[in-house]
Amino acid sequence: MQGIEGVAMRVNEGQAARGSEGVPPRGNEGTVPYGNGPHGLGGPEIWIRGAAGEPEQPPQRYEEEQQLVARARQFSWIATHGGAGSSTLATVFGGRDAGRDWPRPDRGEPASVLLVGRTHAAGLDAVSHTLDIFRRGDAPPGLDLDAIVLVADAPGRLPRPLTQRIKVINSVIDVYRVPWMPAWRTGDLTGPLPREAASLARLTGRTAP
Repeated sequence: MQGIEGVAMRVNEGQAARGSEGVPPRGNEGTVPYGNGPHGLGGPEIWIRGAAGEPEQPPQRYEEEQQLVARARQFSWIATHGGAGSSTLATVFGGRDAGRDWPRPDRGEPASVLLVGRTHAAGLDAVSHTLDIFRRGDAPPGLDLDAIVLVADAPGRLPRPLTQRIKVINSVIDVYRVPWMPAWRTGDLTGPLPREAASLARLTGRTAP
């Protein structure tokens, strides 16, 4: 099986995510995989309809079924660089920690991908680089890139240049932010989820660690 790093080395590292700065080569240390994302990067939309004359489901029933589907969905968390936090997020929110390898749907691993990176400059470089791999179609086939998850690298507000870079990434794909969690740093994952991560909890169908 070819890891993310092997694919990344074949990519033109002079090109980064849309509008973002170019990402320098990261060699064997800072590259991660990506999949064919759900943000219109290729292929027509396919609509599945019921049989002719089939009665419409009541809105409430439809919404309840959609919520069940969302709760049952599983994700593969991919670390775009070392120390990104994919293991912690997989433990707290559920899903599979793929580390820095590509998921293998043929082995039952979730094909829906969440890319993880820290909010420091090196982390955003790695995220942009991996995102570009997905956008170019160089990720293994069958993977769906759903979103980027950025984990705070320190307490407090981000410097303006880093905030601007996150806005650029968010213009290409959905970005979920996870705040600095002192308890997580010491390995305590039993506390309540932070309010800032509520949207990520809804995406993954998790309301508690």
